Amino acid sequence: MRWIGLLHSSQSNLYNATEFRLGKLERTMFEKLAESSGKVAGYKIVGKLAQSDYEKLEPEVKALVEKEGSIRLLFDMAGYKGETVQGWIADYKFGREFHNKVEKMAVVGDTTWEKWLTHLAKAVYATDARFFQSADISKAWAWLRA
Repeated sequence: MRWIGLLHSSQSNLYNATEFRLGKLERTMFEKLAESSGKVAGYKIVGKLAQSDYEKLEPEVKALVEKEGSIRLLFDMAGYKGETVQGWIADYKFGREFHNKVEKMAVVGDTTWEKWLTHLAKAVYATDARFFQSADISKAWAWLRA
């Protein structure tokens, strides 16, 4: 049995989606955003990503690709804290597997390195990628849906 809950972190103003399984607390690092619909899916990235996070994300993205043919993704990087070595390898494999299926990718954040990441996203993860400031997330959703 599984329950989804919200926890407030005292170290930030983020509410983190969390899964409770038989008394075990598992943090979800890719939080699917409510604005996701049709071929457009968005995720808030929270914490440090590991291989297990991509193992949870990959089947969801694969199912969306099978249903829609090609997809558009938004990644809100505000809560991103890095990746483990195994997470980086899984990230790379994810990009290789889905690059030709991701038409557009919106990278949302407020730092220079996130903007630079968009160039990598265009080369490795998506046919087209753009950076949007966090305050412009609604513009990112509109771009993905256009």
